Order: sequence, then structure tokens, then C-alpha cells
Amino acid sequence: MAQQSKAYRASAEKIDRDKLYSPIEAVNLARDAGSKKYDSSIDVSLRLGVDPRKADQMVRGTVNLPHGTGKTARVLGFATGANADAAREAGADFVGADELVDKVNDGWLDFDSVVATPDMMGKVGRLGRVLGPRNLMP
Repeated sequence: MAQQSKAYRASAEKIDRDKLYSPIEAVNLARDAGSKKYDSSIDVSLRLGVDPRKADQMVRGTVNLPHGTGKTARVLGFATGANADAAREAGADFVGADELVDKVNDGWLDFDSVVATPDMMGKVGRLGRVLGPRNLMP
């Protein structure tokens, strides 16, 4: 039989294997029982009782986490004039027109997503061979 550490045995004693815990209790128990030697994570599996083969029972959607994922998205906006100001106010990190088209054409890809105004799509369309393979084409 494999030997278990004192820390593991102490954590295992806190858990009642016959009890069903609520989600809040389970998360709190996982926090208390886990070792603190590394950044841990929790995986959640939910049994929803739906049949995925039936179209009316499909479960789709997104979840906004209360504290985010820890990653910040860098947005590149191709716009001119008033649209450029609106893009900056909306939170775009990089906003410009021809100078950004040339910069991206030269290989600059330090951004996560791209938006463009309709008047810029003619110029942005030429970047298809650079942005397309990276799924960044607006």
C-alpha cells in the first residue's frame, strides 16, 4: 500500500465521503483541505440531465467570471477621425489607420483581437494573409 504524507492524511480527515456537499461548501472545503505549496485550481463537472442528441435540450452559453480570468485582451482598432476617438473610448489599446496597416504588414502582432470600421475594410482586407491564419481578421 502506498504511503501518504501527514498533510494528505490531515486533509483527508476533514472530508466526509458519505456526505453530499453544496457547491459553496465544496469550494470552501477544497480551499481548506488543499495544500498551499502551489497555485491550485478546481475543476467543476455538472450533470445537467439533458440529452445532447435532442436539439431542444442543447445547453449553450457563456459565463462571465466575477473576478475575470486574469488575462487582459489587447484590441487593435482600424479607424479614422471620429471613429478612432470612439474606439479609444470603447477601450481599444491600439487605434490608427495606414500606419497600423503598415506595421501589421511588417509582422507586428502584439494584440489579441482586431476591429475595423467599414471605411477601413479595403485597407484591412489586404492584411488577410497576415491576420487570416491567426483568426484575427475582423
